Amino acid sequence: MPDALEMRIAALITPSIEAMGYELVRADLRSGRRRILQIMVERADRIEMTVDDCASVSRAISALLDVEDPIRGTYNLEVSSPGIDRPLVRLSDYDRFSGFEAKIELEQPVDGRKRLRGTLLGVNKDETVTINLQGDGFSFPYSLIRAAKLVLTEDLISASQAGRL
Repeated sequence: MPDALEMRIAALITPSIEAMGYELVRADLRSGRRRILQIMVERADRIEMTVDDCASVSRAISALLDVEDPIRGTYNLEVSSPGIDRPLVRLSDYDRFSGFEAKIELEQPVDGRKRLRGTLLGVNKDETVTINLQGDGFSFPYSLIRAAKLVLTEDLISASQAGRL
């Protein structure tokens, strides 16, 4: 889950990104020897991202971040697409990618399970995510998800090549 600074950055850049015809997938500030602000975006029309798309978004948000200056100190800005084995970040991702396999890590165990791998079945009205684990539906609150991503499978590759993602 994003921290307060990442949420502030997301709120700051989302209007510009959306005005350009893109959607923010994730804003992730990584610490280490050098800090990296990774901005992951996708086209709102779901057409595959190009290097030019990433460059356009980078120029627009770089200027905005320079003016607003939400991050103390130096950092590198990286703009990328989520890729085929993308992270699942938004609640809507769990419906959008229903039928595909995912790896999910929970903040705390649910029924003794903290790490899950199964086929996404979607989201319920109470914001619980359901996946198929070895033939059984397993549900847990969306709010408990620490990290999740799609698993690279033949079905996912085929759907991507057919433009169904």
